[in-house]
Amino acid sequence: MLEAELFDLLEHTSDAVFSLTESGEIVSWNKAAAALFGYSAREALGKSCFEILEGVGPLGTRFCHENCTIIECAVRKSNVPDFDLSVKTRNGARVWVNVSTIVFDNPRTGHRVVVHMARDITRRKEAEDLARRLVDVSRQLIASSEEAKALVPVSALSEQERQILRMFAEGQDADTIAHELDISRQTLRNHLHHINRKLGTHNRLEAVMHAMQRKLI
Repeated sequence: MLEAELFDLLEHTSDAVFSLTESGEIVSWNKAAAALFGYSAREALGKSCFEILEGVGPLGTRFCHENCTIIECAVRKSNVPDFDLSVKTRNGARVWVNVSTIVFDNPRTGHRVVVHMARDITRRKEAEDLARRLVDVSRQLIASSEEAKALVPVSALSEQERQILRMFAEGQDADTIAHELDISRQTLRNHLHHINRKLGTHNRLEAVMHAMQRKLI
């Protein structure tokens, strides 16, 4: 497969896809990338992604820069895990994307191309941020309340049940928790059912609140 064939294949993907040379120059930019980021292929080609996207990591630190560590890892064929990135669109707005990376080596020319595939996760990030802020407010209310006592639950929670509640309290969603614990969504639901029964609660948020109040997490 030649680069032209690869770029033609990527043009029809639903993910926003752009390809870079080892020096960081954009050499392909599909229609989904144009739709997500707002830049046409004509505007993007020949530039570097840090010039266009100005990527920032989850901690607010600058992620995209001239000496891109992702490209360095990809060029060395090191494992590049997917990562979340806040990027600036053409109209100045910022969106969150999850980016995965593959490396294409052209056996005929010896050229190496780094391909980034991005998908919009802005809504998920906003939901996670809202959940974290709600938990922070809840912690403050509990800390200032005279009722914040170490109550004894109806039945003791297992360590995994405590871990599940801690992860929900940190703002993680059900899919992420199930993946990190290597359990199915149904198993996670079963754990939540047992937690609610032990704490005398009726839903996930109430269970987290009660566990925090009882100083179980």
